[in-house]
Amino acid sequence: MSRLLVTGGLGFIGFNAVLRASAQGRSVVVLDNLKRRTARRNLKAYRKLAPRGAKLVVADVRDAGAVARVFKRHGPFDGVIHLAGQVAVTTSVAEPVRDFEANALGTLNVLEAIRKHSKKSRLVFASTNKVYGGLDWTKIARKGERYVFRHPAGGVSEAAPLDFHSPYGCSKGAADQYVRDYARIYGLGTVVFRQSCIYGPWQYGEEDQGWVAWFLIAALRGAKIRLFGDGRQVRDVLFIDDLLELYDRGLAHPAARGEVFNVGGGPSRTLSLLELLGWIRERLGIRPPLERHGWRPGDQRVYISDISKAGRRLGWKPKTSVDAGLSRLADWLKSGRIDFA
Repeated sequence: MSRLLVTGGLGFIGFNAVLRASAQGRSVVVLDNLKRRTARRNLKAYRKLAPRGAKLVVADVRDAGAVARVFKRHGPFDGVIHLAGQVAVTTSVAEPVRDFEANALGTLNVLEAIRKHSKKSRLVFASTNKVYGGLDWTKIARKGERYVFRHPAGGVSEAAPLDFHSPYGCSKGAADQYVRDYARIYGLGTVVFRQSCIYGPWQYGEEDQGWVAWFLIAALRGAKIRLFGDGRQVRDVLFIDDLLELYDRGLAHPAARGEVFNVGGGPSRTLSLLELLGWIRERLGIRPPLERHGWRPGDQRVYISDISKAGRRLGWKPKTSVDAGLSRLADWLKSGRIDFA
């Protein structure tokens, strides 16, 4: 996999993917519209680090002509990691049209560019667990500082019914299904990863997206944390290095083609909001001030991925424990190499 395109390549996951590809000796085209604050921050690091073999193209996936030109001028590509899009449920509720254009239309533009100009490309698409909606069919119990699944015990599998709740769920869900169907109808080498909570360096978490990094950043800055719900909400969390290992497998492994995989830390790597606050108190010695609020619409009390399919088909499993991952992120945030402003 020598030539790679990363859309949203200056976002959190994208920038990590670019740095990894560069270190592996790959040629990588970095496509980003620089609209998000995270991308503008990581642009400074990109210029400073000057990853070898990387070329930045400022373009927007919502513009079909611009996407096509990237493929004509810089392709064909062996692999495409499609990460560009709108990432927050709250933003999608406030601006549903922009959300649709960024996620659904943008993904269709990338698929069409591959179909017309780079048909042999393997495509990894970053979908979301939000395609499963509110998970009303699950059974949940409260246990200490967390909610737990009584059913399904092993987490949510790919067989769970789709239920696009919120404009974000609709736009990502539509893109998810387009990516899957382009493998069936046009024979493209696509794979869908329905991701849970990913965290790690180069993530500038915000209140409505990237909550693990947001809690750590707020604590280190001495800022108040707004806690929605009762704090017992649980997610499976996955460190960025483990996700990128899976991306490599998805790009290279024949068994990934046309498939959908749930991706996260799985049942052994879970964390509630209250447990993260406890970790911050114990490991960082910080007790951040809290401001409590009611539940947000559509907030899942528990989401845990059943990641067994990725293990069976692709031979993948996470390696980084929750404690080790949080420690690595905290060390990066405390390193002084980033600007919180």
